[in-house]
Amino acid sequence: MRAVLTSLAKALSQLADPAVLRVMFKTVLVTAAIFLALAWAMWRSVDWALGYWTEAYLPADYSETVAGIIAIPLAVLSAWLLFRVIALAVLQFFADEIVAAVEARHYPIAARTAKALPLRRELANSVRGLIRALFFNALALPVAVLLAVTGIGSALVFLLVNAVLLGRELTDMAWLRHCEGDVGGNPVPGGERFMLGGAIAAIMLVPLANLLAPVLGAAAGTHLTQRAITRRLGEHETPVTRS
Repeated sequence: MRAVLTSLAKALSQLADPAVLRVMFKTVLVTAAIFLALAWAMWRSVDWALGYWTEAYLPADYSETVAGIIAIPLAVLSAWLLFRVIALAVLQFFADEIVAAVEARHYPIAARTAKALPLRRELANSVRGLIRALFFNALALPVAVLLAVTGIGSALVFLLVNAVLLGRELTDMAWLRHCEGDVGGNPVPGGERFMLGGAIAAIMLVPLANLLAPVLGAAAGTHLTQRAITRRLGEHETPVTRS
């Protein structure tokens, strides 16, 4: 727990770093663009579906207005349900920049030995993460529906599922730069990954703060990964840092 809190504190202190701000801006912009495109697609789809019967039952074509009334709440609901999934997928595309910024400031030796991920691999990681998140959230959906009567059960189910997913993704972002082919050998203990993922998943439930959460998580995940790499190598517990 202490390692996770320390990593989050370090990550929070670097949010004003220009390199981090650039990634945050790009992540928010692309995520917003995706949801706007989704809302537009919903509106046009509903309008198209309604177009067949509005002429028969209404004196004028009100399908666009009705479609808007239906599509807006659907888009808001989709944004609430899918924000974690989409934002993380977008962040993974820019993850190398976040990790590089954290390593340059706190772990200069690691920054010099890191291998930047090619664009093709960043895109592949982003798509795999998106598919994995959609798949496991879909599996959790029936359980969440059954627990809806409890009031809080559904939220807890998704929180637990996304804690596991986020913990892995946020630390893999840093590990892939140093894995030397051992892609599945993430050295961060499972408990630390779960606590980090849970903290970021909880922050993502808070309006406005959820815009910062993916970047905060990626930076904190970098600190946890470097700590774990150092421990694995048998060196001193805390890597050489630069204030």
